[in-house]
Amino acid sequence: MKNKIVHITSVHSSFDVRIFHKEAKTLASEGFLVTLIAPHNISEKIDGIKIIALPRVENRVHRMFKLTLRAFWIALKQKADVYHFHDPELILVGILLKLAKGRKVIYDVHEDYSKQILSKLYFPKIIRKETAFLVRIIEYFCSKLFDAVITATDDILKNFSHHNRAISVKNFPIMSNFSIEGENENSEKELFSLIYIGGLERIRGLTQMIKALELFNSDTQLKLTLCGDFYPLDYEHKLRSLRGFKKVEYLGWVKADKIPNLLEKHDAGIVCFLPEPNHINAMPNKIFEYMAAGLPVIASNFPLWKGIVEGHGCGICVDPLNPRDIAEAIMHLMRHPESRKEMGRNGRETVLHKYNWEKEGKKLLDLYAQLLAR
Repeated sequence: MKNKIVHITSVHSSFDVRIFHKEAKTLASEGFLVTLIAPHNISEKIDGIKIIALPRVENRVHRMFKLTLRAFWIALKQKADVYHFHDPELILVGILLKLAKGRKVIYDVHEDYSKQILSKLYFPKIIRKETAFLVRIIEYFCSKLFDAVITATDDILKNFSHHNRAISVKNFPIMSNFSIEGENENSEKELFSLIYIGGLERIRGLTQMIKALELFNSDTQLKLTLCGDFYPLDYEHKLRSLRGFKKVEYLGWVKADKIPNLLEKHDAGIVCFLPEPNHINAMPNKIFEYMAAGLPVIASNFPLWKGIVEGHGCGICVDPLNPRDIAEAIMHLMRHPESRKEMGRNGRETVLHKYNWEKEGKKLLDLYAQLLAR
């Protein structure tokens, strides 16, 4: 009899890359019956995964209380062998499912939430440290009740060193989605094109990236493609008011399956997160997607990132707070096409042999095998 797995999220979209395209699909491909409870328009079955729709809500308070309660009642009706939840606001749901059903429960930790709170503007600054400490304490004690903890990075894993079944399963690219044959070429030879894919917000360094574009002459054939959603919404207006935005093409949110082909049309990928607490030891998936697509990478000069990007000779690390430093890295890549190609080749090789989902997915399956054998 096939084991039934239920993934639960009240925060992420139903087609979140980590949850749906990586973890759920990997489990389904191994014969598990996979159900995903997530915000979606309708309940349906896609790629062998049964999606049970949660209503979309805009209000954070409604999401944290009404939506989590609804997710719990839906999950309670499922006769799952393993419940795998993805948001800190679902910790209570995980505990209740463990008590009510006595089944295996996994907490999947995507971010270092205590560090993340330190950068959240909607938390009054005067209580951020106290709130972050409270979140760390809640995670520490509640995680002991769960059968396993999965983290997205090794750094987050340190927060759960007390747990005897905690592992990191990183958000590396699915190599089968990326062609690694031949050289990456931009069809518009006269135009040097950069690309950034991800959340479009202040702490992601977008302001500094746009200001770097202002340092180039108006006739310089240079373009930055932005893909993602702005947060908060008025941040788009602030960026559009900068002179450098004239060299920006905004595509909005792009489906995950369209990203590999889009990357192949560009000359370099850029990710210049600001040095916020939750960024220093993060491992953004976009860095590895750029590498998988054969693009040289311009990235923040955090020690961990430098070890990946410059350590493998696949890009240039810069001070993310300094637009001139970013501009100089762009100029270097523009002026040295052979170096650019070599960095792209190095990046592809590194992801192919080290930073790929095929390796991480095996860790996920091994954990499930251990849990279900007990």
